Amino acid sequence: MEQQYELTDEELKQVQEIQRELIREVCRICKKCKIHFNMVGGTMLGAIRHKGYIPWDDDADIGFLRAEYEKFREACKTELNHEKYYMQDLRDTKGYRWGYGKLRKKGTAFIRLQQEFMPYEQGISIDLMPFDNVPDGWLARRIHFFRCFVYRKLFWSEVGARSEENNWVKSVYRIMKLIPMRIIVKSYQRFIDAGQKKKTRLVRILTFPTPKGVFGYERRWYTQLKGYPFDDLMLPGAKDYDGYLRVKYGNYMELPPVEKRKVHPISTLKL
Repeated sequence: MEQQYELTDEELKQVQEIQRELIREVCRICKKCKIHFNMVGGTMLGAIRHKGYIPWDDDADIGFLRAEYEKFREACKTELNHEKYYMQDLRDTKGYRWGYGKLRKKGTAFIRLQQEFMPYEQGISIDLMPFDNVPDGWLARRIHFFRCFVYRKLFWSEVGARSEENNWVKSVYRIMKLIPMRIIVKSYQRFIDAGQKKKTRLVRILTFPTPKGVFGYERRWYTQLKGYPFDDLMLPGAKDYDGYLRVKYGNYMELPPVEKRKVHPISTLKL
């Protein structure tokens, strides 16, 4: 088994600087192609609480409503600086198993621990999060939530079959990973397409967990935006940042205890 690589503070700052470079490329493409995006997750929290990166954070999260994400994915085919960067998506990258995209920098490596076997490049990246509709109906919303859970586990099964410590759960992942990825991707795409027929009040990243009791997030948090300082950048985020961050994190201005300020475990770093 690979050993965990311990990032130094200086290396973390360099990772964050490369990610800011990737964010600038997103901004450039979106401005040119009139694509709407906004900060989400820890990046939005960092903008409000720290005016930039959460000091111990090693990733960045950029959100798009589904239609805007698809515009960005298409724009990357012609507008992305392919000498420096590459985008990954389920439909475009063989072996990629996540329900959201990544923009990565060529010539770098940030390889997640216990994911060394994955058959695609793992350069330093930012996450590109597509937000899809969540049904308005009480029952439909709960069925949708369960289906999201199942797809998330299907995508994770290749990793879980190796890394899960609970033997019963590991056996379930081993069964799941027998399903050909092309079948899962086609089914998942039908799930996405079916959800686009009606605009709903809530949206979410389909394969990313939500806080307990939360089925999705208010659409207006991704359409009613304003600019916020993020280190040396000015990035769009929810105008009602307080409403969004309270649902996402609770008392978001309170710093977590030191033992919970952790980076993602990696085995390889190349800057």
